[in-house]
Amino acid sequence: MHAGAHPDTLDQATKDFLSARPRLFGIAYRVLGSTAEAEDVVQETWLRWQNTDRTKVLEPAAFLTTVATRLAINLAQSARVRRESYVGPWLPEPVDTTEDPQLGAERAEALEMAVLLLLEKLNPVERTAYVLREAFDYPYGRVSEILETSEANARQLVSRARRHLAAERRERVTPAAHRRLLEVFLSAARTGDLSVLEDVLTADVVSYSDGGGIRGASKIPVIGRPHVSRYLVAFAPRFWPQADIRWVEANGLPAVLVSSGEKAVALLSVDVSTEGIDRLMWVMNPAKLEPYVASLRD
Repeated sequence: MHAGAHPDTLDQATKDFLSARPRLFGIAYRVLGSTAEAEDVVQETWLRWQNTDRTKVLEPAAFLTTVATRLAINLAQSARVRRESYVGPWLPEPVDTTEDPQLGAERAEALEMAVLLLLEKLNPVERTAYVLREAFDYPYGRVSEILETSEANARQLVSRARRHLAAERRERVTPAAHRRLLEVFLSAARTGDLSVLEDVLTADVVSYSDGGGIRGASKIPVIGRPHVSRYLVAFAPRFWPQADIRWVEANGLPAVLVSSGEKAVALLSVDVSTEGIDRLMWVMNPAKLEPYVASLRD
C-alpha cells in the first residue's frame, strides 16, 4: 500500500479534531457555563480520540460531538456539587464572542449570560438537550442518540427547558435597544441618579454579584427595584470615581468592563426585556474575569 492510502493517520485524526473543535467547545461551554471547564472537556475528548480505534469510526464529527457532550454532562453533574459550596451568587464565566458570534453553533442560542444562568437551574441532561436542539439545530433523533434516551424523551427535555426559560424571561429587545438602555443605566449608576435608575429597572429586577468570596461583592442577590436602586446609589461614590469604563462584547451582547488602574474589577452584563432591565450581572471573581480580559487583548 503506498503512502497516504490509509485514511487514518494521526495527521487526519488531528484535522478531523480541529475542524470539530469550535463545535465541541461551543457545546461544552453552554452546558457548563465555564470556559475553563469547556477547555478541559475539549482536551479530554482529544485524548480519547487519539486512543480510539478510528478505523471503526464512520463519522468523526458525530463521534467527537457525542464524546464531548457526554463528558460535559458528567462534569456538569459534579460541578453542581462544587457550586453548592460557592460563596455568593454563581454567574457563568463570560466569553468574548466578537470573533465567533455563535460560538461554534448554528445559532447564537443559549449563549447570553442570563440564559446560561437560567439554564443552570435545570438538570444537566435537560440543559444539554436544549443546547443541542436550539443552538446546534440537531434533529431530535440525533439528540436522543447523544443522550442515550428515546426520541420522545428528548422532545420532552427540550420543551421543559423552553417552558422554564419562557416562564423566567419576558420578551427581548434588539441589540441596539439593549445597548441604549445599558448606556442610560451606566450614566445613572455612575452619578447615583435614583429617579433614572428607577425608570430603567423593572419592578422585580435582580442584581447578582459573583465575587467568589472576594471583598466588596454582595453575597446575596439584591432583589426588587427599590432595593437595587438604593444599593446602586449607595455604591456609586465608592466604586465609580476611580473606575475606567470600556465597552466590550460578552456572550453576544454589549457589556461594560470596569477597571481600576490597570486592573479589571468587574464585567457588567444586563438582561433587558421590553419592560426594562430585568437582571444585572456583575462578574467580579478574578478567576472568571482574568481569562476574559486576556482573551480581549488577542
